[in-house]
This record gives sequence, C-alpha cells and structure tokens, in this order.
Amino acid sequence: MAAAFAWLAARQNLDAQVPEFIALMLAVGVLYFAAIYLVERFRLGPVALLIILAGAVMFRLAFLPLEPALSDDVYRYQWEGRVERAGLNPYTVTPDSPGLGLFQDRRHPIRTGKSTPTLYPPLSELTFSWMKTIPGYKRLYTALDLASVAVLLLLLAASRQPSRRVLIYAWNPAVIVAFALSGHHDSLAILTLLAAILLIIRHRPRLSIGFLGLSFLAKFFPVLLLPTFLKRTRKTYAAIFFGLIALAYLPFLSAGLKLFKGLSDYTAGWEGNDSAFRLLLMAGNSKAQAELVAGVVVLALVAYVLKSRHEPLRAGLILFTAMLLISPNAFPWYFTWIVPFLCFYPVRPILLLSVTCVLGYAPVVAYSAGQSYVHSPLMSTLEYVPTYLWLAWLAIQNIRKSEPKTQGN
Repeated sequence: MAAAFAWLAARQNLDAQVPEFIALMLAVGVLYFAAIYLVERFRLGPVALLIILAGAVMFRLAFLPLEPALSDDVYRYQWEGRVERAGLNPYTVTPDSPGLGLFQDRRHPIRTGKSTPTLYPPLSELTFSWMKTIPGYKRLYTALDLASVAVLLLLLAASRQPSRRVLIYAWNPAVIVAFALSGHHDSLAILTLLAAILLIIRHRPRLSIGFLGLSFLAKFFPVLLLPTFLKRTRKTYAAIFFGLIALAYLPFLSAGLKLFKGLSDYTAGWEGNDSAFRLLLMAGNSKAQAELVAGVVVLALVAYVLKSRHEPLRAGLILFTAMLLISPNAFPWYFTWIVPFLCFYPVRPILLLSVTCVLGYAPVVAYSAGQSYVHSPLMSTLEYVPTYLWLAWLAIQNIRKSEPKTQGN
C-alpha cells in the first residue's frame, strides 16, 4: 500500500490521470482487504497497532503536499472563507455576484454552483473562515481525520473490541483520498459525531447531544441519529440540539428566507453517483416522486432502528448506508461516513463498497477537460452491483437460516 500511495503522491496532476488513479486505488483496495483479513484472523500485539497508526499517518502525509484533485470543493471553501472575512453573509452571496470575483482562486475558478449561495451549516462556515490557503484546509481536515482515529480507539476500548480494528478506518483508501488529497470538510462532522457516540456510551447525555448538534452544524447527515440518541437519554434533551443549532444560525439571520436556499438548490438540481435513486427514476417516477419514496424508506429505517433498540454504532451503519444507497447524491467522499462504523460491524459487502466507490470519480475525466460532470452507467454498475448482489445473497442466507426445519415422519 505504501508503494502505491507513493506512486500517487508523485503524480503532478491526478485529474489528468484519473483512469490510472482508479485502477491503482482498486489495487490498493485488494491490499486493504488483505490487511483487514490479517487483523481479523490473527491476534496482533501492540507493535502491530503502532504499525497501523504509523501507516495511517504516513499515507496521509504522502498526499498533503499535492494540490487538491478529483473535486473542486475545497476551492469553494476558500471562497466562502474569504467572503466571511470580508464581513459578507455566505447565505446571501454567490460566486457570480457582481464584484465578488476577486475572492476566487484565479487558477481554479468556481465552475459549479456559481449562482448558488452556500449550502454548508454554520460550524463548517466557521472553519472555512479560519484558513486562508488551500494547504491550510487540507492540513486542518486531515488533522481532524486523524483525530477520528484516536476517538475510534477509545470507542473500540469502550466497546471491548480489538483496537487493531481501527485499521478499517485508518487505512481505508476512500478516507485517505477524501481528506488528505481532496481536502473535504466531512472529517469535521465525522469527528464530532464519533465524539457524541463516545459520550453517550460513557453516559454523558447532555454533552453527547451537544456534540451531535455540532456534527449536524458541520453537515446535516447526523440528524438521522437524533431519535436514537434521544431514546437513550431524554426527549427533553432535544432542546439542547435545536437550541445549539438556533444559536449557530443567529449571526446569519440577515439572510432571511434565503438561509437554506443553497441547500434547496442543491436538493432540487443535483444528482450524482446514485444507485437505487436512479432505479426509481428509471421506473418512471419524477425526481420529486423518487425523493418522496427515498424519504419514506429512510424514515422507515429510522423507525426500525428505534423499535429494534439498536445502539448508536449499529444504527449509524444501517442509516448512513441506507441514506447513501437511496440518495440522489452519493459522491465518493460521502462514503467516508460509513467507514467508522465498519470498525465495529465489518459487513463485507459494505466494506467492498467503501473501495469500489472510487469508481465514482470517473466523471472527473470529462470534467477536467471542460465537459459536463456526467456519471457513466457502466462505472455505476461496476461500483454498486457487486455490493447489491452480495447483500441480496446474505439476506437469502439469513432467511433460510431463520426458516423452521421440517421434521420427517
């Protein structure tokens, strides 16, 4: 794995070598599976854990000096940070607003969402305003990613599971690429979510709800776990969650009704790397109808998780996996959300998806050449179908095992 990451780190422009990148990352995925097999099969001592942690740091350091590749999101973070430092409200201005062109990186002008205000919550906006350079963003979000490794070690200890399982997150190729190479800010939301789960396991309910609120304020996904948290604490603690959110949005209230315009524009206009959602559209549903079905499915799973009394780690794996499979948008870096939960429940088909999701970067080939960001049906099939077939096979096996055996006469 180290040699493969070193080869990638030596590339000057990965956006121009996406096919080679995808092929190599799939090969790295094979080595990643071999490493997981070793830590699952054999009892490894403290030295092995040190090797795992050293490897996690080394793999990330290999990518940090490179310019961001495969996604332009970090340049949007930079633009919004500059806007905030200029005293402007990021929920009311857009990259194509008159007079705001000077805030853009001249080498990497914003191409998508130019007429859309920010869709990111306030905690993310706060971190955008901290940094001034692209390397600064990458270092920040990679540091938060490594902090998640530390919290996972505490969670594994609290759950009485082998610490070596942290390798599943620490060496995951999608995680390393998303944060150390591309500089995505999801590591902020993942870290605060893991902290919230650790706190609820340690019976610190108020703090856990507070950190869940912080995670929501970094990215909206964690709201799916709010019912699970409230079931383990008190329903009245919802006031902590919503009070924190209201407080965080207070400085931006001048946006008025436009406060969530960026999010609504994204929901209405974007669709990328989807799987089950694409099938709903192909069945003849409109986008609104498909979104309604997807929402009902997710809510039904939330109800199932509550009824089954699943603890937060298992609930997180179920809900975030379902969300990604049914969502209209499932970009490769979104799959970093499910990887921490695989440390506790290493479901093989989902582990496979955490590697094949690299195929979701295929549209970068055309996009880097100035064309539209369009996903290939072939790449989507290769990315998702093996996981769906494997999950279906496991479901059939479980059904057969649960069927009562017929007694002979």
